Amino acid sequence: MSDRIEPQTDLLWQEFHRIVNMTSEELRAWLLTDASGEDAFEAEPDLGVEGLGRGVLHILGKRKVDLTGGDIEVMRRTVDYVEDRLAAAPRDAVADDEWRHELMSVGHDPLRSTAAG
Repeated sequence: MSDRIEPQTDLLWQEFHRIVNMTSEELRAWLLTDASGEDAFEAEPDLGVEGLGRGVLHILGKRKVDLTGGDIEVMRRTVDYVEDRLAAAPRDAVADDEWRHELMSVGHDPLRSTAAG
């Protein structure tokens, strides 16, 4: 087994962890709430639901050397999704709960990112 990480994967890993600013515990709790909408997860170990948020949660529990091709795709999709949503932020983003909830469902709390600058 090789623990070598390709430079592109390493950069994506760093970008993913910069974009995903919620811990796995915070994301799991968020996804289990009614506020997370129709894709709310069941309270089971595997969560029983497919989706980008579930993929993010799965990756947060992994080491970089254990990433699969599917994990890399989820990381790319997550980074692209969050960047696109941030670029299309409503005028009063703090007040727009739906926009914030969409971002939080993939592990990004926009209220935290403003403090980090």
